[in-house]
Amino acid sequence: MRVVIAEDAVLLRAGVERLLADEGTETVAAVDTGDALVGAVTEHKPDLAIVDVRMPPTFTDEGLRAALAAREAVPGAPVLVLSQYVEESYAVELLSGGAGGVGYLLKERVADVADFLDAVRRVARGGTAIDPEVIAQVMARGRKNPLDALTARESEVLGLMAQGLSNSAIAATLVVSHGAVEKHIGNIFAKLGLEASAEEHRRVRAVLTYLGRP
Repeated sequence: MRVVIAEDAVLLRAGVERLLADEGTETVAAVDTGDALVGAVTEHKPDLAIVDVRMPPTFTDEGLRAALAAREAVPGAPVLVLSQYVEESYAVELLSGGAGGVGYLLKERVADVADFLDAVRRVARGGTAIDPEVIAQVMARGRKNPLDALTARESEVLGLMAQGLSNSAIAATLVVSHGAVEKHIGNIFAKLGLEASAEEHRRVRAVLTYLGRP
């Protein structure tokens, strides 16, 4: 796997690069500004860009805006955002952009290296990895819930899918059978009008609908 890292904190940037290198992942560029991120993604077309939200010069939302610009320059470029904060406006645009390969994790909640590496691999493959707090804030922006057809349990299952949990992990979390989870997911696909296709593709489309339908 080839990645681009955009992080202005030198020690954190080096730490992530070393962690990925230990897993056999090559960092093709490590940058500290949004403009440099867009340039690196355009040049290298990496398997994944790992992006901090707040970068120079204003330390507000440069990273997220650059991530959006990078995905516009290289459509579908997988992006995993690491942040101390949920920047709602640009987060909604990133997460509801109509394509998979997106993640948004809060730094203070990335406490397990294995979980982080799993998120890296999942997003690089075109899946999602969204922190539950990000989901909560995005869904609480005052929009009418577009998923009223889902039952409470189906909505709960879809929320766990958005976090990137597998069917087995969802079953363990909800203390239900694997078959029950499969039934709920089948109902979700049907109610959202997601026709038969690759299972992973439908999961991504369902999650994007959950996060981004106006």
